[in-house]
Amino acid sequence: MSEKTKVLVVDDDRRMARTICDILRIKGYEVIEANDGMEAVEKVKSDTPDCVLMDIKMPKLNGIETLETLYKLAPRLPVILTSAYATEEQIFEAKQHGAYAVLNKPINIQVFLSFLSVLRKEKSILIVDDDAVFCRTLKDILQSRGYKVETEIDPDKVIIDMEHEYKLVVLLDLKLGNKDGTDVLKDIRAKYPTKPVILITGYGEEMVDSVRKGLKIGAYAYLYKPLEIDELVKYIDEIDREKLKVLLEKR
Repeated sequence: MSEKTKVLVVDDDRRMARTICDILRIKGYEVIEANDGMEAVEKVKSDTPDCVLMDIKMPKLNGIETLETLYKLAPRLPVILTSAYATEEQIFEAKQHGAYAVLNKPINIQVFLSFLSVLRKEKSILIVDDDAVFCRTLKDILQSRGYKVETEIDPDKVIIDMEHEYKLVVLLDLKLGNKDGTDVLKDIRAKYPTKPVILITGYGEEMVDSVRKGLKIGAYAYLYKPLEIDELVKYIDEIDREKLKVLLEKR
């Protein structure tokens, strides 16, 4: 049985914090409560949560100052700020420091619950490459990082693969035997206009025009083989983050 998603709720209004905590517990989440920024920092140090929901206006350390500290402790930790009267300047500053969103108080709890419901879902990645050894190697590496990975060596089956299950991102080789990867990208774009596709190639200068063509069609980014895994993971995390932010825009 998988562990419950753990949420840290931070608000100096104890009644507000308790109400949100009670709702989250009823919905099956594990909840940690803190009533000021300094306490929140200590909670993260001792028991890092999966998500933080935090008020901006608090004594001792306000929400944005706390956010800065939390980002240094756990850069990938999703932090959502709340406020009854946030200024445009505060919202801008919060996002500059890594906040996923600034929600108006009282928050739309259904929007937040929708966000939590997908927060820890498996991130499914499709690798499309006619090199079976490369596929297997990259699959092993990404699985070790916690991703769910599928591979496809036949470019004509890519759309079928994508219909079976939601894919967070597609890693697409530009040279697929006799088929040009940009043609596969066009097929993906026709059915999934916003699906993030990262182009990969091991042919450097030879594929510059194809890379440009792919970017024009709408590829998210491109990487050269041998892949820098940290750079690839950075792109995947960035895509996941943007997807989650869209859920919060319904606030």
